[in-house]
Amino acid sequence: MAEAFTYRRTALAASYCDALEGRGILDATSGLFLAAPRRTGKSTFLREDMVPEMRARGWQTLYVDLWSDRSRDPAELIIGVVRETLAQLDGPVLKAAKSVGLDKLNVLGTLSLDLGKIGQPGGATLADALERLHAKSGKPLVLLVDEAQHALSSDAGTQAMFALKAARDRLNQGTARRGLHLVMTGSNRDKLTHLVLRKSEPFYGAGVTRFPLLDRGFVEAYAAWLNPQFADGKAFSVATLERAFELVGRRPEMLKRVVGEAVADLGGAQALDALIERNAQHIQHRAWQEFASTYNGLPDPQKAVLDAIARLSPDYTPFAEAALAAYQAVLGKPLSNSAIQGALDALRDKELIWRAGRGDYAFEDDGLRAWYLEQHPQPPTLVD
Repeated sequence: MAEAFTYRRTALAASYCDALEGRGILDATSGLFLAAPRRTGKSTFLREDMVPEMRARGWQTLYVDLWSDRSRDPAELIIGVVRETLAQLDGPVLKAAKSVGLDKLNVLGTLSLDLGKIGQPGGATLADALERLHAKSGKPLVLLVDEAQHALSSDAGTQAMFALKAARDRLNQGTARRGLHLVMTGSNRDKLTHLVLRKSEPFYGAGVTRFPLLDRGFVEAYAAWLNPQFADGKAFSVATLERAFELVGRRPEMLKRVVGEAVADLGGAQALDALIERNAQHIQHRAWQEFASTYNGLPDPQKAVLDAIARLSPDYTPFAEAALAAYQAVLGKPLSNSAIQGALDALRDKELIWRAGRGDYAFEDDGLRAWYLEQHPQPPTLVD
């Protein structure tokens, strides 16, 4: 059996770390915000490339995925990873305290911190906890928040983002001091933009960087790992793998699934090539057909609202003049405020759109938005 396939992007990780330190062409000293579609390798890159590079630079890393448990408030997940890291640094001292029923520790020599009350009334703020964690570790901190836009789905999560900004500002005072680096990713650029777009948002002024999708280098490395496992005449061509990879949205897991389905075929190289491309097209077609079927069954007001979100995002505001004009262009008549809100609620229930805590909306899947605009380059006309 061959060893598990791995593909490293160490140069990209190093460039992002340089940007966090203010030493790269990209300036990410205010935070690095990376956007790319789901299942295109962001989380793997964070865990297997970014974290090792950060640790090699002597940084204390904290990683949290806000989609790891969507039943919990995002603020709880963020506070939880800070609490766990503090506990790990205290090690035997914490165990001894808990053995006699204590959660409160002397973490700086003069201040105590109740780990169970971080972020709660009467307890330390998240910014306080991070500052104490920085002092305890003696290292620059870096907090990596995967699917960070999900924080805006709750008031507590939004406040946690403001607390992270406060901690960043406090720990990074002075041009030479970098006590806290922030890295945040999102599967939807429009959603992630809601963290930086307006003055009222926590990271106003920062930019969102499109995370580069895996390129042909990944396909070539995968082919080099894959093909020695087959007899002569049954190898996959790099060109076919590249075509299949493109068809499945450059998603590594989906490419591997297509290859797995193709391996069962007993034909030669040409048959395998044809099968892998056919399977990739089938997977892509199946995903789009599911959305198309759902879209075709929507009432006209919901179609009009969905169209406006697709065309106006990230500046879509449900009751703004531009949105009202977009609804009317599709329906041939005005749409009442109650009908607009009803359509938004229904589209959320169908998991077609997403709402930030402050009333901003975006497509749930950025890939579906791109497909929709490709199918409807002009707004549909639904006039009776």
